Amino acid sequence: MENVVLIIHLILALGLIAVVLLQRSEGGGLGIGGGGGAVSGRSAATALGKITWILAAGFIATSITLTIIAAEKSAGSSVIDRLSATPPEQNQDGSPALPAGDDLLPPSADGNTPLVPAAD
Repeated sequence: MENVVLIIHLILALGLIAVVLLQRSEGGGLGIGGGGGAVSGRSAATALGKITWILAAGFIATSITLTIIAAEKSAGSSVIDRLSATPPEQNQDGSPALPAGDDLLPPSADGNTPLVPAAD
């Protein structure tokens, strides 16, 4: 069921892209310009405009359907439940194993070099 809805969703998305690209530009960007459309307040609905609305409504409906299907699939489970249950490595006294302190310091040129900057 999920695959069928997903395929329909992808077809609607591609159709919506194609229909929007086929429509005639109304003029300047961000709604500026447009000729006589600003005088009448509303332009006439074309067939491409109606198809755009139908494809957009179908796209939103399939988006909501896919969201509901995904929520039902994941109900009662968590990402934490899916992780492996191997505990971290621990020492004999029960504390977590840490790297040795010498491994954390940068290497020095020779053994006499101080590991901290000298104060002037």
